[in-house]
Amino acid sequence: MSTIEATQHPLAADQEAVLRSEWGGGRSPFATPHAKLGMWIFLASDVLVFATLLTAYGVARLKAGTWPDRTHIFEGLWLVTLMTFILISSSSTMAAAVGAARRGDQKAAVRFLLLTILGGLFFLGSQAFEWTSLIREGARLMSNPWGVPQFSASFFVITGFHGFHVLTGLIYLAVITLNAMRGRYSGLGVEVAGLYWHFVDLVWVFIFTLFYLI
Repeated sequence: MSTIEATQHPLAADQEAVLRSEWGGGRSPFATPHAKLGMWIFLASDVLVFATLLTAYGVARLKAGTWPDRTHIFEGLWLVTLMTFILISSSSTMAAAVGAARRGDQKAAVRFLLLTILGGLFFLGSQAFEWTSLIREGARLMSNPWGVPQFSASFFVITGFHGFHVLTGLIYLAVITLNAMRGRYSGLGVEVAGLYWHFVDLVWVFIFTLFYLI
């Protein structure tokens, strides 16, 4: 064996050992299943999108000088408060579904998944009702009765984009639930769906604060 081969051999062995390891890229990069890693990457990109939208809303609000009084537009915050509470509560049922799936408790996993879906459906229904009420008052994407077009544009775009995420999440959860009913599910699959749902809930907290409380 030559001197060069002798010096290269340990390095090649180390590379092979890395590729065989859980975190080295051979089977599971960063010791994380590919499905979970892919979801984290997607959520990181989605964070940037929502951050951009909310930052643009803040800039538009500051530059406008005057801004519609939320108490005159959203008469009584009982509905939005209730739908926010329901959506946040659905994160708890989602976490319970993940725990049940990990334990292999199929019935409990299905039950909590269905409760999560019901919470999401209530939220979307409430949001549709709120949109309908504002549209009846004359709010449009580029105009509104309150004299600040940026308000309705920001509201419809941001809440609509979030609502689309909720709808996508409900479809995702429906597929997971059907598979769970048939016994074709895993704790990892439910956990990955839970990551998406928790993200949707967290984003709404920021939207609720900026539009309804501040």
